[in-house]
Amino acid sequence: MRIAELASLRVAIWGLGREGHATHVALRQRLPGLALTLFCSDAEAHFMTTCDPADRFVTTAPTAADLSVFDIVIKSPGISGYCPELIEAQRNGTRFTSATALWFAEHAGSRVIGVTGTKGKSTTSALIAYLLRGLGRRTALAGNIGMPILELLDPPVEPDWWVIELSSFQTRQAGHLDLGVITNVEEEHLDWHGSRENYVSDKLALADVARTLLVHGGQAELLQRTARHPRRILFGVASGWHVDETSIRRGGEIAIERSRLPLPGAHNALNACAALAAVEAIGEDAMAAVDRIDGFLPLPHRLQRLGVRESVTWIDDSIATTPQAVTEALRSLAGRSVTVIVGGHDRGLDWRPFAEHVRAFPPHAVIANGASGRRIGALLHEVAGSYQLHTVATLADAVALARDVTPPDGTILLSPGAPSFDQFHDYAERGRHFAELGGFDADAIGQIEGLGIS
Repeated sequence: MRIAELASLRVAIWGLGREGHATHVALRQRLPGLALTLFCSDAEAHFMTTCDPADRFVTTAPTAADLSVFDIVIKSPGISGYCPELIEAQRNGTRFTSATALWFAEHAGSRVIGVTGTKGKSTTSALIAYLLRGLGRRTALAGNIGMPILELLDPPVEPDWWVIELSSFQTRQAGHLDLGVITNVEEEHLDWHGSRENYVSDKLALADVARTLLVHGGQAELLQRTARHPRRILFGVASGWHVDETSIRRGGEIAIERSRLPLPGAHNALNACAALAAVEAIGEDAMAAVDRIDGFLPLPHRLQRLGVRESVTWIDDSIATTPQAVTEALRSLAGRSVTVIVGGHDRGLDWRPFAEHVRAFPPHAVIANGASGRRIGALLHEVAGSYQLHTVATLADAVALARDVTPPDGTILLSPGAPSFDQFHDYAERGRHFAELGGFDADAIGQIEGLGIS
């Protein structure tokens, strides 16, 4: 559905975070007289910078009856597509769409690379854009990575390529993709999707709209569920772009030594493989681009080295919202004396594989905090291991304790393995608070380079 088609319909926007705000601005630009109902929180209404006499604010949670009044509801990604109010309103004839769907309808002729995955999608997206720009291609970087794509609805010059990161909340809203990239699929966001099967199905919906599909060849489930795609390419396999102990290779050819990568850990080397394979998949010269990788600026809150305070290194991995991501973070720091801070909003994910990992490869200490802290701490105590184990209430408490227990030349790692919503608005706010608690300038280290068009 294109924006112009909304002109004669009863329309509501549900959620006024950054994406909802971008939707509101786009509709006001294209349809200035359209009557809009805005379902939002008091805080979201208060921070609206532009209002219109045709706007009606409702700051109570909508019921199915409230939603059923409208022909179209434009829903923010954080609102579950499986919530009962939405499903009942759909039965009553209300259609639901999103900023993502509206953008794709307006850009049916654009050349788009869509990137998703449980982990690695932001770094992979940013790397693809960085490499394409290095080859002289005008490239847009937007989406779930930090800039809603409706903020780039009407660029003065059409980019050669759009690189759009898509969360599992957005993949079913995507239109045609020249290339779809799936970095991996683990278990996440079960509170939104309702089940693991729904999560995986929603994630892999990206394959249905991708002319060419690039997937991680080391994941059996991902391979099995995308096997019928007619134009599937694999990375992470010996015949393609893959990682060995010392280098990134394209088949048998060494492309770049891993020591030159600005991204720590084998998982980030694999993200670089995904980005290089994506550049090659759209017909560009990835080998010509690879030498620029060492100039890439790592994204904030993703194993970001903040610096050293009193002989202790501080690392912010606030983006880690699954136990598997914490395990990968610890693997990237093997050989160091690490105090890892875990815990946050509890979605009921299984921490036992993490507990088994730290039993086999013990860090110096594990400090569990937040809403999931007690559950994680109890499991770690049950499985046991030769490391210090502590449970505290808040991130501030965890950082204070980490200072006390981490030895000189050790590392304090924030890698929560859980969302931030128990204490913070999002993972970025959590990471900034961690930086401030460590004595660092949060504003100086929290910016994502390369968003927008260049």
